[in-house]
Amino acid sequence: MVRAGLTVERLVEAAAELADEAGFDRLSVSALARRFGVKDASLYSHVRNLQDLRARLALYAGGELIDRIAAAVAGRAGKEALAAYAGAYRDYALEHPGRYAATQIRIDQSLIADSAALRRTAEITYGMLRGYGLAEPDLTDAVRLLRSTFHGYCVLESAGGFGADRDVHASWDKAVDALHLALTHWPREGKNDD
Repeated sequence: MVRAGLTVERLVEAAAELADEAGFDRLSVSALARRFGVKDASLYSHVRNLQDLRARLALYAGGELIDRIAAAVAGRAGKEALAAYAGAYRDYALEHPGRYAATQIRIDQSLIADSAALRRTAEITYGMLRGYGLAEPDLTDAVRLLRSTFHGYCVLESAGGFGADRDVHASWDKAVDALHLALTHWPREGKNDD
């Protein structure tokens, strides 16, 4: 019997809160069931297993993240858009560490294809990068550069990995400046630089 009031949406929202509080790696069906005061079996009418719960959380968090980024970049272009994008990304990663960790997992390609949030992520990210005059395959390469830079910085910052006296915000701003320069002077595929 399905417990009244339990829905997939409520479970995913609670999983997001739990992931932020305890860590994404500590998210379990049992921990979530305890939060609702029910047995694990009560949740299996809503989610298939832990992998399904984590995938749903990844899509949920990805939607939250791109909503924040979209609001930040609206009406902006070039370096201003890049800085807004980067700032929204970093703020989300630091404010919601468990949710952010969920956005980094690999999920089933069939779920990705049906995800409006992930399509929107691609549209906004590629749209911003087209402002730098990039086209494929350079767009994919630039997305990978941005994602790895933003992710690496956020993970190191949240773990206290920057020990130098230099302010981490100032270093972040320099990283965004450097990315802007790299995107502006991108070595385009097929272009002969001799």
